[in-house]
Amino acid sequence: MEKRNKDNFIMLPTVDFCFKELMRNPKVRRGFIAAVLGKNPPEIRKTTLVSTELDKGSEDAKQGILDVKVEMEDKTKINMEMQVTYFQFWPNRILFYLSKTYTGQIKTGEDYDALKKCIHVSILDFIHFPRDKRCYRKITLCDADTGEQYTDLLEIHILELQKLPTEDQSEEGIIRWMRFFGGKSRKEFEDMAKRDEYIEEAYDELKKLSADEKKRLEYEARERAVLDYNTQMKSARMEGEQHGRRQAQAEIVGKLSARGMSRKEIAELLEVDPNEIQLMMKGD
Repeated sequence: MEKRNKDNFIMLPTVDFCFKELMRNPKVRRGFIAAVLGKNPPEIRKTTLVSTELDKGSEDAKQGILDVKVEMEDKTKINMEMQVTYFQFWPNRILFYLSKTYTGQIKTGEDYDALKKCIHVSILDFIHFPRDKRCYRKITLCDADTGEQYTDLLEIHILELQKLPTEDQSEEGIIRWMRFFGGKSRKEFEDMAKRDEYIEEAYDELKKLSADEKKRLEYEARERAVLDYNTQMKSARMEGEQHGRRQAQAEIVGKLSARGMSRKEIAELLEVDPNEIQLMMKGD
């Protein structure tokens, strides 16, 4: 689970399990948000961390979803989520929570001008858009024919870590941060830290966390819980699919038998044991 090198440096399993801890650091938070918004970090004057807490028994915790909520000085709301395993209905989730954040700003009797911009940032360690190689995209509400932006009040940023191209020494901004989140070795982190003071701050935080035995054990326990949960879910899905296949086969056997085919002929056609065909016919 943990990785040690010659000078006994301990690295936490992966950056994703440290994400919410990293975002507690104001400088790291400023650097990453600036990259998302396409600004220089000094332009990000103040960010308030609203929440990084996650109920350990929640479905989000089980599925490895790390949620960080931030409010900007201009009241813009940013929700950042790092998802470490495949999530089938991710678009549904994004729209649900983005809409909830947006509508939750207004209270009874308030005017619509109380509604401020809401942004959702998805950092995904799985392929979300399989039809192209783009690793980052910004999504807004636009006219379907002209592409003209209707409003900037709702915004979605999708970062697909598995699509990162071969490293380019001149890369910067959001791609550099994606490279950091996908980092696997101490050398990678050190090289990135030399080129960006905000990533250097994030790397320093990683080192502090890796030296904290209690934190490291918490992360390792959480990583095991996520792995166990997803293994159980995969097993349940496979079992369900197998049950579905058995039902479909039983229906086919019934139809073929009604057409006058023998048990042996049906078994050869379906490439199964004749005894299974007999059991299906009995069940039918």
